[in-house]
Amino acid sequence: MVDNEAVSVMTFVEGNKDALFSRIKTDLLSEGRARVTFRFSYPSGQHSDDGNNWNASDKHSTTVLKSDNNSALIERKLDDTVYYVLLQWEGNANLDKADAQCLTLSTSDDLLSFSAEFSENPIQKGEVSYSFAQEIKGVMKYWPAFWNSGGIVDFSQCTDPRAQELERRVVLSQYLTKINCDNSTPPQETGLTYNSWFGRPHLEMTWWHAVDFALWNHPKMVENMLAWYNSVAYPEAKKIAERQGFKGVRWMKMTDPQAGEAPSNTGSFLTWQQPHYIYLAEEMYRYNPDDETLEKYGEGVEATAEFMADFAKACAPKKGLIKLYGQTSMQESMSKDFSFGHPFEQVYWWYGLSTAQKWRERRGLERRSDWDEIISRLAPLNEVDGIYTAGEPLKPFEGTGKSSEFDPYKTPELKGKKEISKEDFDLKSRSDHPAVLGACGLLPKSPLYNDEVMNKTLTWVMENWNWDTIWGWDYGMIAMAAARLMRPDVALEALLIEKGKNTYLVSGHNFQEPKRLRLYLPGNGALLNAVAMMCAGWDGCKDVLNPGFPKDGKWNVRWENLHRMQ
Repeated sequence: MVDNEAVSVMTFVEGNKDALFSRIKTDLLSEGRARVTFRFSYPSGQHSDDGNNWNASDKHSTTVLKSDNNSALIERKLDDTVYYVLLQWEGNANLDKADAQCLTLSTSDDLLSFSAEFSENPIQKGEVSYSFAQEIKGVMKYWPAFWNSGGIVDFSQCTDPRAQELERRVVLSQYLTKINCDNSTPPQETGLTYNSWFGRPHLEMTWWHAVDFALWNHPKMVENMLAWYNSVAYPEAKKIAERQGFKGVRWMKMTDPQAGEAPSNTGSFLTWQQPHYIYLAEEMYRYNPDDETLEKYGEGVEATAEFMADFAKACAPKKGLIKLYGQTSMQESMSKDFSFGHPFEQVYWWYGLSTAQKWRERRGLERRSDWDEIISRLAPLNEVDGIYTAGEPLKPFEGTGKSSEFDPYKTPELKGKKEISKEDFDLKSRSDHPAVLGACGLLPKSPLYNDEVMNKTLTWVMENWNWDTIWGWDYGMIAMAAARLMRPDVALEALLIEKGKNTYLVSGHNFQEPKRLRLYLPGNGALLNAVAMMCAGWDGCKDVLNPGFPKDGKWNVRWENLHRMQ
């Protein structure tokens, strides 16, 4: 209602192009009391906002290149960026420029329908005029095709009172990840909804943004993301590795659509994004185990593993076990400055190099003997008091009286590295992401840990973790570890535990914090990964039906088109 007048507005987004279209019906239009306004802004470049700076008109331009009775092609320039908007409308309407960055569309009728399509290149108006009725038919075909081709899970026959809420989260998460993450570039953690971390995608989050598509029978969406890795990110990642004196490619952490690397006092030292390419390529091979897949991703797998091997060699003593250092853990509280031998990275390096060797064999190449040596020398996870730890201290704890120049191999340069108290180390070890469980939950079984100790570690995490410090995807990660360890009760507890960052809004968004992160798509991806795994299992799992759900008669979960996790 506007001024006590009814206004009907229907707005849709195209499924297969960057376009929205809308229909507005109200007498206010014909009375000249309503119109459509197109406002263009300059980017804010800030964290946690809507991305719009409305006070920088001198920094960008909006130009109508050409127009006719039912369309206009607009050119937008922001610094070195140029893009185009094709506006089209039905019936009699007038497009006017209100100011430098604002256009208005008005009509003397009581109905106005228009579309706005965005493109990097000038868009040619089609031979067939824009039609709201035709566009809506396309949307009506697109969404049924998505739902009918993908995986689906039905909780309607479950009697556990938590099942209905889990189903709500699953369905809405499928929709939200589809509209925000299915693109030609990896998404930022808040997708297309608003800015987070200055609008930059984080490549360590690619696992959470992409693997669920593979498990839920949408491999094309993973393929789209890997195409960006191959064509855009690969040359830049190669330059990073060369600059740092490594072979292969080193995938960046904070990036942009052009694969530029953003500096970060934490992100630049993360490495757990490195094997993601190999993991996703393996997912594509599981869908299409043919020469075309090997050709498409073989070079990327090889170059990714080359960096991983070179990095491990830089960490390797002349003999004995290799414990990776010089990296900040997935569990970012465990900084490179005081810790090493982080559990997730140890196991992910084992997985990445082992899988890259399989790819060499599939391509008719010999195994790399130097890679096999690294695989055999990667140290098992560090165990203290019967549980696996988040890492080891790089220097002795403060006040121990031992030499401050201690180091694990007698080779790393420790100048500038921190001494830390045991109390502080222990606090950091049980804060942030419980990465030790990721080593079990996200990845196939590795010889670097045994299930008995990992089971005790899971129990310890559930009882002792600093829950206020974890993030939305940690709940799904814990659930996946619990499922692999045949603890379905714990898997459900982790997925539905009532903690702040495990909140799912009415919209289905995973709420984190009121100021920094009002939504968090990695949480939705983790939920979908965990549920798919709990339904369809994982490689080596003998129970082929719902192995991650309790066998108590309350979880009669039905599903189709889900795929096993690696």
